[in-house]
Amino acid sequence: MRRREWCPPWPVDLTLALDPHRRGTGDPTLRPAPGGAFWRTSRTPDGPGTLRVAPLDGGVAATAWGPGAEWMLETLPALLGAGDDMSGFVPGHEVLRNAARRYPGLRIGRTSRVFEALVPAVLEQKVVSTEAWRAWRWLLGRYGEPAPGPAPEGMRVFPEPEVWRSIPSWDWHRAGAEAVRARTIANAARHAGKLEAIEGSADADRLLRALPGIGVWTSAEVRQRAHGDADAVSVGDFHLPSLVGWSLSGERVDDARMLRLLAPYRGHRHRVSRLLGLGGVRPPAHGPRMPVRDYRSF
Repeated sequence: MRRREWCPPWPVDLTLALDPHRRGTGDPTLRPAPGGAFWRTSRTPDGPGTLRVAPLDGGVAATAWGPGAEWMLETLPALLGAGDDMSGFVPGHEVLRNAARRYPGLRIGRTSRVFEALVPAVLEQKVVSTEAWRAWRWLLGRYGEPAPGPAPEGMRVFPEPEVWRSIPSWDWHRAGAEAVRARTIANAARHAGKLEAIEGSADADRLLRALPGIGVWTSAEVRQRAHGDADAVSVGDFHLPSLVGWSLSGERVDDARMLRLLAPYRGHRHRVSRLLGLGGVRPPAHGPRMPVRDYRSF
């Protein structure tokens, strides 16, 4: 067991920092706890680790367990946004200014674990979140390791890449992930070492998009979380163009128009998307809803 306290020069908001990494209310790798604390697990370069981080006057107090404990404490500031460069960000639109004032603690953090961000992003491709999160929970429950230390019951550690490659087709089916997403994850697992070794977001984008089944949306979702890329736009997202368009222009837009609206904020386009997601203007809910599919046989 290891402990650390950290007090940055801005107001830390653990929910804002960690919610992007949480895949539904039952995520076995990230859980909220009483008092504003969070539990998190990770497959670190040193092995599995469990982290508990809680608010502290002026900062946070963290405790970690397992072989990866020291790594998790060392990278805690980056996870909470210490490396986020906000220089040049000027919220010009009134909606954006209001959101920035309401959420001064928003920082884009990084996990530095690319494959851990990639698998759930692939599971979320072209399906509703409920379906993807169900698959994530099932696969982690089946193949993840129990979390080190006194973590809440049911928390698991992300499996090794070799484990993802060995999952049989019938278990992908039982999880609710069809063959295309299963092949994408299994193939990416073969390149996990290269993915983790790349430090720059631009280089990571090139490698990710060179892999079959990984496009612009998936790459952006991964780089936002693993690299803390404040400019990675989730082009192709089902909801984002409407949110950005309605907030910044008062109308629904497509991806191309969304990018034009975000162009003045280049370098911070993902930051703007997050702020609008928190405090923007949502369009009327008149569009068709994507159905939750369940083609598993029991």
